[in-house]
Amino acid sequence: MKRFLIHSGPFLVVILLFFMGLAAGCTSVTGNLAASLADAIGRNNDLETIREGGPAYLIMVDAFVLDDPSNPKLLASAAKLYSTYSDVFVPDGERALRLTDKSLDYGLRAACEKDRTLCGLDLMDFKIFETTINAANLSDIDILYTLGVSWAGWIRARSGSMKALAQIPKIEKLMERVVFLDEGYQDGAAHLYLGSLAMVLPPVLGGRPEVSRAHFERGVLLAGTKNLMARVLYAKNYARPMFDRKLHDRLLNGVLSQPVEPGGDTLVNALARQEAEKLLASGQDYF
Repeated sequence: MKRFLIHSGPFLVVILLFFMGLAAGCTSVTGNLAASLADAIGRNNDLETIREGGPAYLIMVDAFVLDDPSNPKLLASAAKLYSTYSDVFVPDGERALRLTDKSLDYGLRAACEKDRTLCGLDLMDFKIFETTINAANLSDIDILYTLGVSWAGWIRARSGSMKALAQIPKIEKLMERVVFLDEGYQDGAAHLYLGSLAMVLPPVLGGRPEVSRAHFERGVLLAGTKNLMARVLYAKNYARPMFDRKLHDRLLNGVLSQPVEPGGDTLVNALARQEAEKLLASGQDYF
């Protein structure tokens, strides 16, 4: 009985929140609650709490979407939750395929509900896609970024598929538009995606290390000490492939020298410190 009570706790909280949202009788309440839930997860510094409670949160946001399937804010929040949980806790395997499918579906639906010209982006010829995204304005930036993140996670879970890798130019275009509209959005995170995407292939096969480094440098500058994952990604996705151990160790030691401050990036910073420790420990064998 004690074991049941411990594990049923998160579900009881979810059920209560769900019925609170329905009782309010206002679709904006569920949208705001889903957005607040995503923010609350980001502010949590206990990775295991989020790992254990995360599936319940995903079920809750699914229920919200069923109740209000045309709400772009709610759909975007759902895409973010699925993408974040998959990226942090389920990076590969069959489950990752299912979670990233759901995240990308929510992201595409959010874009379509926000602006009908953004419907069917996954099926568009690239030239039409490019023209469509170039017409997006600042009011679309959250949708563009959310879709780009979801799409990147979808590709990551299918990294061995050439069909999936062929979608990279579309993600680059989404993130390039975000940078054009406001490069400081989400503390410059779009630069980090562009830096990583430029190094998906090694330089001898078409990778672009100069482009990658420029984006990472800008992303780290914009992130400052608020988002420590920027330095981890720079070390992992640029310094390692380029065998630049001096840069690698400097970036990671810089992460470990910073405290994890409370705020919206608490979860990602706790994860950044964990990843930095692992990368430094394995550096001796890698370089």
